[in-house]
Amino acid sequence: MDTSTNEGVKPYPPNEYIQTSHTLNRVSRKAVLHGTSNIVLGGKCIIHSGAMVRGDLKRAASGSTIAISTGRYCVVGEGTVLRPPYKTYKGTFSYYPVKLGDFVHIGSSSVLQATSVGSHIDIGRDCIIGRFVTVKDCVRICDGSVVAPYTTIPSGQVWAGNPAKKVGSLPETWAELHEARGRDYYGRFRPATLS
Repeated sequence: MDTSTNEGVKPYPPNEYIQTSHTLNRVSRKAVLHGTSNIVLGGKCIIHSGAMVRGDLKRAASGSTIAISTGRYCVVGEGTVLRPPYKTYKGTFSYYPVKLGDFVHIGSSSVLQATSVGSHIDIGRDCIIGRFVTVKDCVRICDGSVVAPYTTIPSGQVWAGNPAKKVGSLPETWAELHEARGRDYYGRFRPATLS
């Protein structure tokens, strides 16, 4: 499913997704979440079929116990992989936590190893977001882009290419438009009613 647009959002078979009772997250039964105790979904998030969220890759006991956390209304596309970035520091191999803000849409078949992704973000399909990338608020990354490790993407920009670079700017109304789109997507992506 293409999460970069709300076109074609259809209700899903009732048995295909699990909806959490309090936070109303919708997680596909065909998604793989490793280390669920180390994953925090902010509420009204959608994890699509085939997505893999690696909460089992976390810092040792002395560090943070949360490997991946999201804000509200985040969408992880089909076949997308979210995993913490890693590095060796003073001879010790460590994973570092991933934090996503609100209204983050990640298209299908993308791989994300960023440390920080702001709010009102649209990451297209087939993207690779390298280790320790920082994405500020209100950013669009176009389909097929490869963002090099340790890159910082400033607010209000559009990035594309391999390697990805700035190709444009977003309108000042981006946050409001993207938020409305995220709420609409969540509202339309619901269990089908049986007739």
